[in-house]
Amino acid sequence: MTHRRLDEIRKRIDRIKAELAAIDEMRPGSLTRQYKDPANQSGAYYQLSYTREMQSRTEYIARDCLRDVRRQIGSYKRFKALTAAWIALAIEHSRLKMKLARRR
Repeated sequence: MTHRRLDEIRKRIDRIKAELAAIDEMRPGSLTRQYKDPANQSGAYYQLSYTREMQSRTEYIARDCLRDVRRQIGSYKRFKALTAAWIALAIEHSRLKMKLARRR
């Protein structure tokens, strides 16, 4: 069972690596719509907020760039999910290898 699980983990990690290689542009953050006059909800503009290297940052995003920025944020979320899955699998893989080594 353990050897079979090790093979399954290796195959899943290989698929994750392939998915990571296919990711194109990405950027972290959350995109929000703000208003110059919040009470009347007029003067809408978009802000991208994120933290990088322990510094909080905010950027204004032009309307014509919204689609690209949303796609980039989605790609970043996918990147984070894939790397988290890879780490979890790598930990399980390591534990199983140590377990097998103790049996011998």
